[in-house]
Amino acid sequence: MPQPAPVLDLEDLRSTIAEVIDVDVDEVTDTADFKEDLDVDSLLAMEILVTLERKYQVKVNESNLQDVRSLKSVFDLLAEKVVAV
Repeated sequence: MPQPAPVLDLEDLRSTIAEVIDVDVDEVTDTADFKEDLDVDSLLAMEILVTLERKYQVKVNESNLQDVRSLKSVFDLLAEKVVAV
């Protein structure tokens, strides 16, 4: 029996990213720049991608690593691959 497709939810995405980068969920604002505001380096950005690939059952190319800049950019990236609500 196939798994139901994961649903993309902005608040759920926010808390997942906060968990991966180990910051308070309130710090992952819609406009926070991960690199400038939250000290996300390339290794952490990669960890975010891997976590999201597992969670949403999608494949994200390493070339998309530069897109891991903000909550909105990650949401937009995933929205192309996942059915959003």
